[in-house]
Amino acid sequence: METASLSVASSPQTPFWTSLWMKDLRGAGAVRVLEAAAGASRRRRLEEAAVAARQEGARVFLLDVGFADGGPWAGLRDLFSELLPELRALRPDLLALHGAELGYVLPTLKSELDRPQTLTDLAPPEEKVRNYPADRAYRVVHGLVDLLADLKGSLEAERSWSIVGDNFDDVSHIGRRFFQELMRRKGEEMRTSLLLAVAPGTAVEASWFPNGLEKTPLDLPSDEEKVDRETLRARALELEALVDQNVDLIEVHIAKILRCFRLAGEPQKVFRWQCRALEVYNSLGFYEDALEYGREAWRLCGEYRVERQDLRWALFVKLFMSIVGLQRGAEAEQLVETSGILEEPMSLERRAQLLYLVSMLYTRYLPERDLVKGEDYLERALADLEQARPEMPEAEYHFYRVFNRNGLALVRHLQGRYQEAIDLCREGFERLECHLQGEKHKLHRSVLLYNIAQVYGVIGSLADSVAYYSAAIEMDPAYSEYYNDRGSLYLKMGRLAEARADYLRAIELSPPYPEVWTNLGQCHRLAEEWDEALRAYSVAIDLQPQSPVALFGRGQVLEALGREAEALTDYDRALELRPDRWDTLGCRAVLLYQKGESERSLADLDRAVELAPDKIDLRFNRSVVLADLDRAGDALADLDTCLRLATTAEERADFESRVTELRASVA
Repeated sequence: METASLSVASSPQTPFWTSLWMKDLRGAGAVRVLEAAAGASRRRRLEEAAVAARQEGARVFLLDVGFADGGPWAGLRDLFSELLPELRALRPDLLALHGAELGYVLPTLKSELDRPQTLTDLAPPEEKVRNYPADRAYRVVHGLVDLLADLKGSLEAERSWSIVGDNFDDVSHIGRRFFQELMRRKGEEMRTSLLLAVAPGTAVEASWFPNGLEKTPLDLPSDEEKVDRETLRARALELEALVDQNVDLIEVHIAKILRCFRLAGEPQKVFRWQCRALEVYNSLGFYEDALEYGREAWRLCGEYRVERQDLRWALFVKLFMSIVGLQRGAEAEQLVETSGILEEPMSLERRAQLLYLVSMLYTRYLPERDLVKGEDYLERALADLEQARPEMPEAEYHFYRVFNRNGLALVRHLQGRYQEAIDLCREGFERLECHLQGEKHKLHRSVLLYNIAQVYGVIGSLADSVAYYSAAIEMDPAYSEYYNDRGSLYLKMGRLAEARADYLRAIELSPPYPEVWTNLGQCHRLAEEWDEALRAYSVAIDLQPQSPVALFGRGQVLEALGREAEALTDYDRALELRPDRWDTLGCRAVLLYQKGESERSLADLDRAVELAPDKIDLRFNRSVVLADLDRAGDALADLDTCLRLATTAEERADFESRVTELRASVA
């Protein structure tokens, strides 16, 4: 029994309890949870519910979303496989637009999808010096949600869809994120509902879904079918051989191989494939699900007393990288300390790499950085590297030396020793150019250019920063973040057309992420392109509702469009998230004053002035409100401060005129 989807009974009777679900199965955005023991009886109830929903006109997708049997994309692979023919026939443009995201769910599509690839995608394992950011997994989810919503709009916009997910208590991290974002962003618009089956007592939080959820308990027997171990073992070995012949098939078959070996009672094989699954999903940037494999493999590594030190070392490195990829520094530190791996015998070259990783733990990932300790580990790593040099290929030695010194450049950057950081990166780039062949470690060369660009941006040398970003882009033209970052430099320089072009290119090259849409909104707002700015900010907020920057920016646009009530709502939401934003407080104060709520306006201005005492606009606006509240003395004190802070004769003349008017009014 290999397939992850569920068969559907052809013509069941519809029992009374099934009718209780019908409204929810057809209702837009509704989520119903069935609590019942897993097994054939529960599957039959789900099949009956699906048939009943179809009889009511809904399109139903019956999925098994359990991670243990189906891996990270359990259920979703079946969903998109079913829709793929319609996607090809009716919306091939969506296939092209969202090919990168779809390629993760349906790996066999990768060969036919013509999507630009970054150096991070293309680098061989030994040259992958950059991990994907953790939010990249969430970008993939958002792209898949957009794909599904647009496809449904083309296929059957008015028809209800119902997704029935069995084993939701074992859903993958990326799978749960997909269903949450689908229902939050598009559930009502798509007229889509969920029916999720879990074991009794499973914690499924109502807060996971915008419209909450309703639970229905059902007392059913746990009656899973018996499995044929020999058949499963034979199938696992067959798939294992296929992957050994063509490693590109590993994403296609890894979940099936693990399932078959597990059910066949082959724990040693399960361990080996968990190690491979950790490597695969760590490399792809799906760190949470990589850790599901990695933690169990690490536990079994000790239990089986793995003799191969290289396997234990590789397992530790991948596990560590998944943990720090999620910014869980304390957990990574605990792994280092409890593993004892720093005391284990290993080659000098590997020890140097391990010491580098630990140095980055103290430099980048712990809540409180320890740059002294980070630098100490780098120097210890360099000493081991120099000692290992006679046994290493020359090009490999130069790469690892540059890699180590790039870590020191980060330390110097964080210490504020910017020129030293730039010099270290430049020297490293030149060393690689001198000692490595043209295409070798191209990714790391681009990273060095990017690092120099970042340092120049911090110290305000914007033209130099743009030049190095441009060099990095020339080397890695499909990397979205380079365009986003360079666009922000152009924005600071007032070069709005170039900023806009970079932001649009960044959007084109990646599944959607809120930062670039927020930045595009800022660009359109500064250009007073209000409709375009409103759309960009709204996309950013749809992707990340808890974004105070995007909410504030959209509030400013709405205010410019004369939609003050909506602007005030966005300012309120922004300040709930970031109550210490003086600029948002100042803008809300103006709208409150215009509504006649002078006391509330004054409260906002008091807090804003406390946060930014030298902002003339805040002081002047507060003087206006104070005067309106018959507090002329306090208003005059603010105007005196404005006179002191004024930098031009014109400003001083305006404030002096206001002072004269105010004194005359109270004389």
